Amino acid sequence: MYTIILILIVLASVLMCLTVLIQESKGGGLAASYASGNTLLGAPKTTQIIEKITAGLAIAILVLCIASTAFMPQATQVDSVMDLQQPTTTAPALPTLPEAPAAETAPAATEAPAETPAN
Repeated sequence: MYTIILILIVLASVLMCLTVLIQESKGGGLAASYASGNTLLGAPKTTQIIEKITAGLAIAILVLCIASTAFMPQATQVDSVMDLQQPTTTAPALPTLPEAPAAETAPAATEAPAETPAN
């Protein structure tokens, strides 16, 4: 169901892009909407149909996005990200240094400091 909703969202988005592109440019900014009070109460234009389609598609996208959260797949409970990774191969053992041959040396004798003759 989640995949179907995602496909519908993408489809509605593409259709909305197309309807926005075919709309007539209004121009004039904010002042143009107040200056033309005649269009509010006058006969409906053909461009109003496209504007209604654009608004409908925007509402449809909003509703589908909210509905997609209800059908979103749930993540499994994992304690750590490292638990998700499966080792594909075992790591090779680290090389070890060969042991040095044991030299047979007598422990160094501690010598007492040499006594100096008194002059």
